[in-house]
Amino acid sequence: MGKLTAAKVKSITEAGRYGDGETLFLFVKSSGRKSWVQRLAIDGKRRDIGLGAWPLVSLAEARIKAFENRKLARVDGGDPLAAKRKAKTPTFREAAKHTFDGLKPKWRNAKHSEDWWSSVERYAFPSVGDTPVDQVRREDVLRVLTPIWSSRPERARRLRQRVRAVLAWAQAHNFIPGENVAGEAISGALPKMAIGKTHFRALPYQEVAAALETVEATGASRSAKYCLRFLVLTAARSGEAREATWSEFNLEAREWRIPAARMKAGAEHRVPLSDAAVKILEQARVLDDGSGLVFPSALKPGRCLSDMTLIKLLRDTGLAGRATVHGMRSSFRDWAAETGQPREIAEAALAHTVGGVEGAYFRSDLFAKRRRLMEQWAEFLAAGRKPAAA
Repeated sequence: MGKLTAAKVKSITEAGRYGDGETLFLFVKSSGRKSWVQRLAIDGKRRDIGLGAWPLVSLAEARIKAFENRKLARVDGGDPLAAKRKAKTPTFREAAKHTFDGLKPKWRNAKHSEDWWSSVERYAFPSVGDTPVDQVRREDVLRVLTPIWSSRPERARRLRQRVRAVLAWAQAHNFIPGENVAGEAISGALPKMAIGKTHFRALPYQEVAAALETVEATGASRSAKYCLRFLVLTAARSGEAREATWSEFNLEAREWRIPAARMKAGAEHRVPLSDAAVKILEQARVLDDGSGLVFPSALKPGRCLSDMTLIKLLRDTGLAGRATVHGMRSSFRDWAAETGQPREIAEAALAHTVGGVEGAYFRSDLFAKRRRLMEQWAEFLAAGRKPAAA
């Protein structure tokens, strides 16, 4: 018979540990909360197993649970903790939601967040969504990946990374005892994937000026047209320009400081503004809707332009088959290379991280030199011709 009684359990108010004999204890916190804990030796190691809080779990119920665990560990040679984990093992869908919720705060791009979940939902859930994560096998992962591995290689690569991340979360929480079945072991069983990197479609740099004039002649909103011209002049990414706020600019110093939270590399980026870029900003003042955005949506006041707005602008002008918005950065980079601009200045203008030994010793952002570079780029676009080599 144990040392505790139902009445004593109810009356205890002082914080501490109270034994019931054998392996069962009542833990009382200073807050007054009481819970049952069982201490067992499993494989030679002392382990604490929570049996629930009092009064939800009564003394009699705690004794029954403790007896069952002792029997499993001492008589049957089992592991009560493993059995407890197995009873709580989430499905792949549930594990994916936990993984997604854990990763989401780290992503700065809402589009990436949407793509992460929609790809797992579309391709993985139909096959393994309701399968407990510890029962997902290599063949299950292959069944998810194989249909798109050759036809949509980039999508397939990302999907594999996401499935692997879900299973890694399950491993970290002790729901999967062995290897990650989405790891390298399945590579040999996947179909051959096309080798090579897909580049964004980009106009020859000699045609960018004419393309901007074509865009200017359309009936698109001034916000969209100003934004596209501004991102070309600054060699910025689409999201950096579309989400720009007036607080980021110092027009007197002709400088744009993009916060780290909005940069791909996670570090603040200073952009020198050419005369042409400043002019666009001055023109954009008339778009002010009180949101603080430089290029607010013409359709949704208070919201920034959507990525699709700029893509549609290219489609409506017939440019989409030859160029993407992001490809404008490639056009700028080609111009810089063809006109003899130093590599490190062009890469700094694009906010690219320099790797290796070179990157380890690279400290300056070459702001003064980039200012001259961006002025030359603006002059080239204004003239619509190829400048002499620098």
